[in-house]
Amino acid sequence: MKIFYSEEHRQHYPPFEIFDGGIRVPYYENPDRMDRILAALKGMAWAEFSEPEEFGLDPILAVHDEGYLNFLTSCWGEWLASDPEVAASPETHAFLPATFALRRKARPTSTTVRGLGGYYIMDLSACIVAGTYKASLTSANIALSAASSIVQGLSSAFALCRPPGHHAGKDYAGGYCFINNASVAANWLSQKGKTAILDIDYHAGNGTQDIFYERADVLTISIHGDPDFEYPHYIGFADETGADAGLGFHQNFPLPKGTDDADYLTALDEALNLIRGFAPEYLVLSFGADTFDGDPLGTFRVTRAGFAEIGKKISGLNLPVAIIMEGGYANEALGDNTRTLLENFK
Repeated sequence: MKIFYSEEHRQHYPPFEIFDGGIRVPYYENPDRMDRILAALKGMAWAEFSEPEEFGLDPILAVHDEGYLNFLTSCWGEWLASDPEVAASPETHAFLPATFALRRKARPTSTTVRGLGGYYIMDLSACIVAGTYKASLTSANIALSAASSIVQGLSSAFALCRPPGHHAGKDYAGGYCFINNASVAANWLSQKGKTAILDIDYHAGNGTQDIFYERADVLTISIHGDPDFEYPHYIGFADETGADAGLGFHQNFPLPKGTDDADYLTALDEALNLIRGFAPEYLVLSFGADTFDGDPLGTFRVTRAGFAEIGKKISGLNLPVAIIMEGGYANEALGDNTRTLLENFK
């Protein structure tokens, strides 16, 4: 299996995030996550590591708003220029807005970086530092490289992306995500053949839903913690099934706290049947290991044996699949859990 990876992700390492209740905590989505996965995969005879190709901005602008991408490009530099205290010790700071736009009334008319930040950032975990934009571009290229390799004939490829992407919408960052890697890859693949996205991260793929919600050419499915109790709270409900041309081409499977292997696999079987009915030529799998029992940001009880069965069932679709890394924060188990899933696709 080809595994696309770059050390560029290390440039994105915010010194903190703001957690529930306003508590400042160390950044959960950190480079140690990649180190654990690399350590688990580098000893595998079937793992072939490759640097990503460069695809330019066109595939990204095909799914993301240009004004939003311009904000990601310029945010850090503008913030440094506007605040002497930050410029004096940038390594201890991360950009986060203090106000957030209400979409139904808001317009991105502010000329200040703080105002633009509140429009283009959804929450207090999408922290921007000096290397965020470059790391995010590389992460998107990693996903595109995996997509390209399955078009060229590989049965599967793994995009070891960081930052992750599935919470990034058309014009906003959120949940550690800045560019929606899976959506960029799926949109690119959709020009080559019919494509489906299956998101098995613990949290709802709100950004992916946002991007494809009115489209019928890409089927999108997300299995996740019910937003009645779980992030992102405002999207990911079962009755959200697409709109306009996309009506019927999106499906959410919100699951309760404590979901175990058996209940998760039941939902997965339903999702796989929907994919079979859609009959795509390509599959993009947004893989988050935060469904694992004991993940600090999840409430499910999926075991390592569960990951093996999940991988087995998805590979049973016999579709070329680009596997895109999303979340997973039980770092000590992350590498083994990721390897367990991937072994079914090699």
